[in-house]
Amino acid sequence: MIKILFLLLSINIIGQDFEIKSLKTYKSGDEISFPVIDYNSEKSPKITIEFDIAADYQPFLNIVFKFCDKNWQPYDNIFLVNQGHNVERNLWFDKLPNNIRGASYHFKKNFPSQDVWFPFSGKWIYYITDNHDESIIYASGKFLVVYPGIKINASMQKSRLEGENANSSTRTFTLSADFILPDSLNTSYVDEIEIIENQKFYDPIIITRDPYNNYRYYNWDGANRFSFVAKDIFPGNEYRQVDLRDYNIFNSKKVNAHRDVIETAQTNSRYYRDFNGGSILTNYKSEYADYLDVTFKLRMPSNFKKKIFLIGSFNEWDIWFDYEMQNNGGLYELTAELKRGIYDYQYVSAEEINGSITNLSWIELEGNNWETNNEYHVLLYYKEPERGNYDRLLGYVKILSGGL
Repeated sequence: MIKILFLLLSINIIGQDFEIKSLKTYKSGDEISFPVIDYNSEKSPKITIEFDIAADYQPFLNIVFKFCDKNWQPYDNIFLVNQGHNVERNLWFDKLPNNIRGASYHFKKNFPSQDVWFPFSGKWIYYITDNHDESIIYASGKFLVVYPGIKINASMQKSRLEGENANSSTRTFTLSADFILPDSLNTSYVDEIEIIENQKFYDPIIITRDPYNNYRYYNWDGANRFSFVAKDIFPGNEYRQVDLRDYNIFNSKKVNAHRDVIETAQTNSRYYRDFNGGSILTNYKSEYADYLDVTFKLRMPSNFKKKIFLIGSFNEWDIWFDYEMQNNGGLYELTAELKRGIYDYQYVSAEEINGSITNLSWIELEGNNWETNNEYHVLLYYKEPERGNYDRLLGYVKILSGGL
């Protein structure tokens, strides 16, 4: 799968180098929130898109919005393109304070806007492009749009891995999503349930109508009542956090994430509350909103042989080879350029087989506790026969696991 690295993307246009940095998408008014425009529960919901640019001169850019199927593939169906209202043209940038290291301009705007709106319920992706040639894509982001559909009753309960000895690694949740389909809709078009934990778009839990999976299955009464069930959901732990805001502590370009502290695997419960995968960045108008080269260090036993990846709100909670930590005799290190702020992150162990990252474990280095407070975003997809049988987001609900 080809990734677009939009945390730090170096490009050349009209003889000018520039970088798009710290691209964020969130529910307007809440910087750490999941990016969803929910017309089902709000009257005029919006999302915010913002990012910095390091450049000598202000670039000329557009943002192109495209409606996608459930797998984030944009539709090329003319009836789903939203032609005429899917491009924000000639972006306006604010100039950053002159002493800022690492960036020169900032963009921030709420959507829908006067020129752009989103008429379909489902997944949307946007591309930051050259304003003369929209096929030249520099960065991208994702969000959901939810229009009133049907009500989902979601619930969670504690469980354990079946057939395993009881210990912390066997603690799991079972999530159930129940709903009644209106008579006006066809039961054969009910497609699947997708569950996104916190902001991990790239690692969802999928419950299809496949009857042969004992851990992801559905029940149907033959009329209009459905129940989708996902078992063996690991709660994990509260995320680690790095706070780079204090200029007196982090006062040089190259810094350690936790000063002189080297982190270790932490399988005990962390009782503070994290941002459920989000980040808070220093306001772009601040004279301290600059970029640092931040080194993360993790000490592991010398006999630990797996690869370790740094994953967090700064790389969209996705596994990239760019964020593989380098092992030097049990000291794993990685340096990332980050804007001052607070970031959720964690370490993930994995193996590489034939050039692919596999056998991921989100809990081996972090722990697994029922007390962990996560957000689970439950999405119900319906194969809408109108406009070419598209993936309509028919139902959406958010459920919290904390306090179970």
